[in-house]
Amino acid sequence: MRLPIKSYARLLAAYLKPQRWRVALMAALLVVGTGLQFLNPQILRYFIDTALAGGASAALLAAAIVFVLVALLQQGVTVAATSLTTNVAWTATNHLRTDLVAHCLALDMTFHKSRTPGELIERIDGDVDLLSTFFSEFTIKMLTNLLLLLGALVLYFVIDWRVGLTMTAFVLVAGVVLAVLRRRALPYWRELRQQTANFYGFLGEHLAGTADLRANGATAYVLRRFWALQRAWLPPFRSANLLSAAMNMTRLLLFVWGSVLVLGLGVYLWTRGIVTVGTVYLMFSYTDLLSMPLQELQDQLQSLQQAEACIARVEDLLSIKPTLLVAPASRRVAAEDGPPGSAGLRAKTLVAPATPQSRGTAVPGSPSAPSVEFREVSFGYAAEEAVLQDISFRLEPGRVLGVLGRTGSGKTTLARLLFRLYDPQAGAILLGGVPITQPALSDLRRQIGMVTQEVQLFQATVRDNLTFFNHALSDSQIVAALEQVGLLPWYQKLSDGLETMLGAEGTGLSAGEAQLLAFARVFLTNPGLVILDEASSRLDPATERLLERAIGKLFAGRTAIVIAHRLATIQRADDILILEDGRVLEYGPRVALAGDPNSRLSRLLRVGLEEVLA
Repeated sequence: MRLPIKSYARLLAAYLKPQRWRVALMAALLVVGTGLQFLNPQILRYFIDTALAGGASAALLAAAIVFVLVALLQQGVTVAATSLTTNVAWTATNHLRTDLVAHCLALDMTFHKSRTPGELIERIDGDVDLLSTFFSEFTIKMLTNLLLLLGALVLYFVIDWRVGLTMTAFVLVAGVVLAVLRRRALPYWRELRQQTANFYGFLGEHLAGTADLRANGATAYVLRRFWALQRAWLPPFRSANLLSAAMNMTRLLLFVWGSVLVLGLGVYLWTRGIVTVGTVYLMFSYTDLLSMPLQELQDQLQSLQQAEACIARVEDLLSIKPTLLVAPASRRVAAEDGPPGSAGLRAKTLVAPATPQSRGTAVPGSPSAPSVEFREVSFGYAAEEAVLQDISFRLEPGRVLGVLGRTGSGKTTLARLLFRLYDPQAGAILLGGVPITQPALSDLRRQIGMVTQEVQLFQATVRDNLTFFNHALSDSQIVAALEQVGLLPWYQKLSDGLETMLGAEGTGLSAGEAQLLAFARVFLTNPGLVILDEASSRLDPATERLLERAIGKLFAGRTAIVIAHRLATIQRADDILILEDGRVLEYGPRVALAGDPNSRLSRLLRVGLEEVLA
């Protein structure tokens, strides 16, 4: 399906308007270059006619010098225009990439679960890279080449009306033929872009899982899928490139006939004494010149074939809206995200006073501990498959909640809902008495720190891995956070201190060191609510002791939610929430529940927590 002109105009206006002065200069250079292309054939005509007429040597020398100067000027203009168009293209495409990355990061997890990283990389980089010519040259070169084409036809009419009519008819026929071929190629270019995205999505996903694939003997299956994707890639690639080759062959054949036509017409006019030999050369030269704008127009239209497919895919991506922004449903607080910098959360949540049950003393400079409340919350990753059903509880400020339940009972989903990675289908979640849908997502997430058993580390410095590239944090703050979690001896052994590079995915670090680095991150963000999602489930006893000390410091003056299997982990909990099949099976103070022989927690403690909940 063809894209409307407004799609092109909207994209060009959005990314070229900030560069309007450079675009104007680029247009001026291209127009000057176009005019210079008309000038040199005129100089050569003068030279030929003057030489045949026995003209003065001085006149011929002057014409030759002017010809050389014009040729050098034309080359200089071409170099300057090429440099400028490249700069404009990269600036525009980099801004578009930035917007696409920001848009994808703003989308909720429902979107990211349905797309592979490779597919998104191909859309953000591959598709946008093919738009570089569209941004830098398409509109201006289309206009300048049309101007060149019209100029050549006007000059044909100046030479002789018969030449003008003949070449106008030739240009119209050539344009129609090339346009028909272009329309036929467009669907294949769109399919080719999609197959490319599918291939790189598959490749990225399976290369990331190389260790598991080899360990489980799945290499042969992956190679079969690789082969199948390559076979699916071939037909649109072959069809698109065959049609592009057909356009090239057609253009060459057309201009062979065009050259024959104009030479025959020139010889006829010369034998009738209507034109000179220099004018015959000029006619042939302009025919050759005429092939240049048509070739350029064809190249631009061929680029447009790919650009149309890429623009459609970019617009499809930008049109995806987060499900967090849907209209409020019954029994649900509006899911509209608050404006950046919303004061609601800071003004109400962070001033919640600690209750007598609050634990520890607040770390200097730390925010006040908020309360957490779920009101009849129901949620499913697919609307028809509920993961949580009618969840209601209230956690007072400064208290620690231990969340227990079998795998799949909905424990981790609670944390995802608090972060607004998803919104519930029903009910409301409040932090410090404020619905979490009111503040901006950035403000909400700054008040919550989370550590899971899977720690994501980047191929970057220790500093950047701890601060997430926030250079406002000082060295002393970072070292203090490392000391809090017991990593000071590890830090002192680093060759380059905080500038030491970590390998991809934390290569060179033990699981315990990676986990402790994740805790140091939380100390640096200094949130009011901390969530631990089975953060110590894979650690050795020595590292777990370090972690337990870090947890004690981290929980001081903060509200905390601990999702755990181990008995030792929940011993520090004030309250216990037990989930089963997405429902609250039991909720209450840990000491009271443990002392009640009929409670579910008491039975778990007698039987063995790890065995029952494994």
